[in-house]
Amino acid sequence: MTEAIINLESINPIEFFGVNNGKLDLLKKRFPLLKILSRGTQIKLSGSAEQIDSAREKIETLVQYLQKNGNVSQNYFEQILGGDDVETVDHFVEKNPQDVLVFGPNGKSVRARTQNQKKMVSAADKNDIIFAIGPAGTGKTYTAVALAVRALKNKSVKKIILTRPAVEAGENLGFLPGDLKEKIDPYLRPLYDALDDMIPADKLGYYMTTRVIEIAPLAYMRGRTLDHAFIILDEAQNTTDLQIKMFLTRIGPNAKAIITGDLTQIDLPKNQKSGLEKATRILKNIDGIAHIELDEEDVVRHRLVKAIIRAYDKEKDQHNG
Repeated sequence: MTEAIINLESINPIEFFGVNNGKLDLLKKRFPLLKILSRGTQIKLSGSAEQIDSAREKIETLVQYLQKNGNVSQNYFEQILGGDDVETVDHFVEKNPQDVLVFGPNGKSVRARTQNQKKMVSAADKNDIIFAIGPAGTGKTYTAVALAVRALKNKSVKKIILTRPAVEAGENLGFLPGDLKEKIDPYLRPLYDALDDMIPADKLGYYMTTRVIEIAPLAYMRGRTLDHAFIILDEAQNTTDLQIKMFLTRIGPNAKAIITGDLTQIDLPKNQKSGLEKATRILKNIDGIAHIELDEEDVVRHRLVKAIIRAYDKEKDQHNG
């Protein structure tokens, strides 16, 4: 049996161990073959050399994260412990600061965290239209919004336009209570949430008031030419063939567009087909249009989201089989 002692003197050990050692318990669950003891500002590991090396690497990543941020949520603590891929570790340790897309109001860096998200970034640098298709939680919308905010800050575009089909209300919002903004905001909330992470509240308010950033239902795009803009069509699986064609033909010569969607979550009436499926198929080989597919390995929400996606995919495969 091998032993190792790791010092935590450079950080607040209470932040590492958690309330009532809650985070330390997560570490113990992650390495059940190790005996892990906390002693003041030290952690003592006992077990095989291989297990100790693996645990030491995770602990050092957590220490580096705490040195930079001062605290770590239990969810992030779990993500770091479970992140065996280079992309996850890079995100938390910030080994590649040049990969940062934008810095949020609290200094938080926003960057592509997985291989396919990095492909989205690369595709946006080389193409004017990008289709990003994948399940919930894979960072499609968040990465797209970060790219748009980066373009605005770099002055490569003059405005950001974010749009979604309000399919849950059939884009007939009249029966809902409140004024127009109150009617449509629930459908556009995920876009606001992403912007809140990337732009200070006062500046975001100014951008919204002056229409530098515009968030609107897809129906409001008709008849417009969207130029000098970064445009995002979110939840595009809920567009009809005519709607997505209408959107794509709005794009001006000095604009970029990202279309995101999840073809497993189509909310259209049964007699209507998703326009996204057809668009990705017939626009496959056009120069200047990129297609990025994200999957469960790109999930960056709670660690259980990945397991949930796998369970549903497995059930679907069994049903189809």
